[in-house]
Amino acid sequence: MPIGEKLRTWARCVKRDGVTLWFAGKNPMTPWYAKALGALVVAYALSPIDLIPDFIPVLGYLDDVLLLPVLIWLAVKLLPAEVLQDCRRQAEEWMQKKEKKPISRAGVAFVIAMWLVISGWIYMSVHNLF
Repeated sequence: MPIGEKLRTWARCVKRDGVTLWFAGKNPMTPWYAKALGALVVAYALSPIDLIPDFIPVLGYLDDVLLLPVLIWLAVKLLPAEVLQDCRRQAEEWMQKKEKKPISRAGVAFVIAMWLVISGWIYMSVHNLF
């Protein structure tokens, strides 16, 4: 299998597992810790803004290429096997319908809060230097 095809397959699996976490958050058999991490990951993935804006060269895509897949992988590993299987089936069906991607207002709030915390930390660090 060519490398391009492997990357497309991997990207599709990451996308599917992101949607899987969305369904797992609604499943009563999902443990609370998996729901908490899954909610954070889904909120960030569906946020229309990124923690590191994409227009910043190289760094802008690190969250999309590294951070998000690692968080999705970790959250999926926390799901019980039967929940994972059921939610992946639901995700596949949802993706086949090609429904519109939802947007997370919680994800936007999370990213803005992180920007404020980092900005405050930088301000305090610079202010204490002078």
